[in-house]
Order: sequence, then structure tokens, then C-alpha cells
Amino acid sequence: MTLAPDPPHNASTPGPITPTGALFANRSFVGLLATQFLGAFNDNVYKQMVLLLCLDYKRLWNLQEDQYQPIATALFTVAFLAFSGLAGFLSDRFRKRNIIVLCKVAEVLVMLSGLIALLSAPFGSVQLLTSLIIVLLFMGAHSAFFGPSKYGILPEMLPEKQLPAANGWVQMTTFLAIIFGIALSGFLKELVGNRLWIISCLCICIAILGTITAQLIRSRPAAQPNLRFSPSCLLVESSAWRTLSSDRALIIVLLVYSIFWFAGGVVLPTVNEIGKSQLQWGDGLTSGINACMAFGIGIGCGISGWLSRDRIAFGLVRLGAFGTALAFVAVATIAASGLDPSTKPYAMGAGLFIAGGFAGLLAVPLQVFIQARPPAHQKGRVLGAMNLFTWIGILLSTAFYFICNIVLSRIGLPPCWILAALAPIMLGITFLFWPKINAVPTGE
Repeated sequence: MTLAPDPPHNASTPGPITPTGALFANRSFVGLLATQFLGAFNDNVYKQMVLLLCLDYKRLWNLQEDQYQPIATALFTVAFLAFSGLAGFLSDRFRKRNIIVLCKVAEVLVMLSGLIALLSAPFGSVQLLTSLIIVLLFMGAHSAFFGPSKYGILPEMLPEKQLPAANGWVQMTTFLAIIFGIALSGFLKELVGNRLWIISCLCICIAILGTITAQLIRSRPAAQPNLRFSPSCLLVESSAWRTLSSDRALIIVLLVYSIFWFAGGVVLPTVNEIGKSQLQWGDGLTSGINACMAFGIGIGCGISGWLSRDRIAFGLVRLGAFGTALAFVAVATIAASGLDPSTKPYAMGAGLFIAGGFAGLLAVPLQVFIQARPPAHQKGRVLGAMNLFTWIGILLSTAFYFICNIVLSRIGLPPCWILAALAPIMLGITFLFWPKINAVPTGE
């Protein structure tokens, strides 16, 4: 397929524009899709490597509870909380394409610092684990600045009627990147052993490739080039907060979206702990099973975008939450059962895939609503607030996982029941989420 150039943009009329060709003939959209895929892939290769290393240290130091996965995840999350507001401000103040390119350059530098850390300290040392977790924090900061511009530029390059399908593709490829990143990280870690610098070299190459694909994105005028900085921009800028606080539907959708990421934040370390500690699997099998949920989410997002068409189908949110809750209980039951060890990985993988599929159904309608609802001149800051809500949810997930892990360990139950503890939270969405809006809204 030949990529058509993006249509000309009139700076005096900001907002969504209609491309001349189909979705995938839009050069900017293809460039953005490739760039965010590579970024998400890189994040998950490195992050999963560090999380699996945390469990190696747990075994090496004979610790009863998993302490280091929550610490690593929490620091990664804190970076998002610290910079999401500022990132939203910058995405409105400056051209989003420029921010995206600068973020990819920063990613190369962050991955390079990870290589230096791996070459500077021996395996098993406190210095090595500490350094890698600090690099993970910088990765979180980089991703915080990337998020608002990534999502905020979509309404600038596409008409609103294409946003559900475009978000379906963005979400699907994001979770495909998570699948491949998590799975590859585990298999590579098992293959290279203590020579983790090899994985870090791969991450540097991926970051460079992402910087190249970012060049395909066409530049658009800044949404508010004269926007002035104020201290409130470090969290939620005052005008964006007024928009949020006056829109009950938007607040509710933001909260539900944060629960989606809360659940995802619990599942990753829980499945790592189930695989490596409870079932004594290797890094490769553990990561492969963990990737099954991300694969399901990617497929679910694609189906959700197709079913939504040019509308927001909030009924998919309730269906997705209900199915996810049931699947979590099923996976916990399978992991705790006496099922044949040769069959258990397949059964757990299938259960997590189904859980992810239902989770994907609920994600896209929420994302499209958040993206289309705010006025064009506030999209970046509202999306920065979305990042803030999302990562508050993920930060709470680390506390939830840590507390559940300790409680289950003290009463002699395996960590798989952490997944079952998520079910009531997901069921709450099914019974409480009944918005009246069922069409693509606009703040124009």
C-alpha cells in the first residue's frame, strides 16, 4: 500500500480534519502506530526483565514475600504521577509531533543508561538491582511525557468518526507490543542467563528504530501556543480541572478506565509470582503465560473498535467487566487445582486470554470518550489528567498486590488467589456503570 501524504492543515481552524484516504493510507497514523508499538514493546521487554530479576533476588536472598516487584512497579508509577500533568501542559503548548520525537530520543538515552548499569555491577549485588530499578523510573518519566501527545495527536490527524477504529488499532497494537515484549523478555532472560546486557542492547536498537518511525508523523500547529505555565499544571491544570469537575460523565469514565489499569497492574506481578514461586516455572514459560492476557486485550480492543463503529458502545464496558471477573476466578481456581502440570499452563493461558479479551472490550469505549469529550484546546491537559488517574490506579495496584501477597503468605494460601480478589472490583463496574451517553461526544 502506498502511503498518501496527510491533507493540508489550516492552522486557523484547529481540531479534527478529514484525511483524503483510508485510515492506513494516512502517513502520520501509520508512523504513530509504529512508534507507539515499538515504545510499548521496549518498555515491556525491559520492565519484565527487571520484574523477573526481582523474583530471582527473592529466591537468592531467601525472602518469604515478594518485596521488590512492588517497589519496582511503584517507582515506575511514581514517575507517571510526577510528570503527567506537566506532560499534558506541554502537549497543548507545543507541537505534539515535536514532543513525540524528543521522547524517542530520550528513550535511546534511558536504554543506554540501562546498559551502563548492567555492565557496572555484578549479578546478585544490591547495586545492580537498585540501578536497574532507577532506570525503570526514568522509563516511567519518558512514557509519561509520551502519552498525552500520542493520544492527543489522533484527533488532529483523523475525523471523529474514525476515532473508535483508530483507538481500537492503537490499543490492539499496544497490547500486541506488551505480549511480544513480555514473552520475549522472559525467553531471552532464560537464554542469556546473567548476560542481561544483551537484552539491554536490543532495547537500545528498538529505541533507535522508534525514533526513525516517529519522523513519519506530520507536524500540526500547537493547540494553544500562548498557554502560560502555572504550578497547577504539575498535577491537573486549573482549567482542565474545571472541565473535569463540571462533567460528571467524564469523571466516571476516567475512574472506570483507571480500574482497568489497576487490574492490569495487579495481574503482571501476580502471574510472575504464580509462575516462578508457586508453580516453579522458568522465566520463559512464566512470561509466555503472562503475555496471554495482553494478547487477549489486543484482540478484544480490535473487536471493540469494530463493534463500536462510529459510536461509543458503553454496553461493551459492562459486558467486558463481567467477563473479566469470571475469568479471573477461573484462572485462580486452575492455578490452585491439582490439574496435570503438563496441562495447567495451557488452561491458565486460555483463561488469561479470555480475561484479556473481555478487558479489551471495555477499554476502547472508555478511551474514545475521554479523547473526544474535551474541547480541542484542552485535550492535551485532560489526557494528562487521564494519565494521572491511570497511574494512580496502577500505584494502588502495587499496594493491593503487596498487601494480598503478605496476607495470603501468612495464612498459607498461594498467590493465585490475588486474581480472585480482583473479581468483586470488576463486578462493581458491571452493576454501577450505566451512563446515558451512547454516541461519540464532542467538546467542540
